[in-house]
Amino acid sequence: MDVLIVEECEDLSNLWQKSLIRVGAKVWCAHSVSDAFSRIQSHRYDVIILDLICDAINTMGIADFAAYRSPKSQVVFVTNTSFFSDGSIFNLCANAAGIVQSHTPPEDLAAMVQHYAANSPKASRLCGAQ
Repeated sequence: MDVLIVEECEDLSNLWQKSLIRVGAKVWCAHSVSDAFSRIQSHRYDVIILDLICDAINTMGIADFAAYRSPKSQVVFVTNTSFFSDGSIFNLCANAAGIVQSHTPPEDLAAMVQHYAANSPKASRLCGAQ
């Protein structure tokens, strides 16, 4: 499973990356909005972990761009606020798979990513399903 982490805090993205590697993921990290756009343009990901605020910018545009470039990619949003706690992000973002708090245990985030990646069309092809 291919995973992109978009998180400006390198310590946090490294923590998530280690948990994902332990469950067999190939993980790339983007620490800025421009880096995220560049990585999405050049590679398709099963799951994108996306901090809602990066470089002091709302990152919904990154999710929209991912939906355009790689419509099968699922986005797990991460936030340290209670904004969108009502579930409205699912109405705003077609590729939203989930939203969790930044302090979610890394192993729980890895389990979510595994679940969404296992149900992606790319994973089904790799397993021989049609």
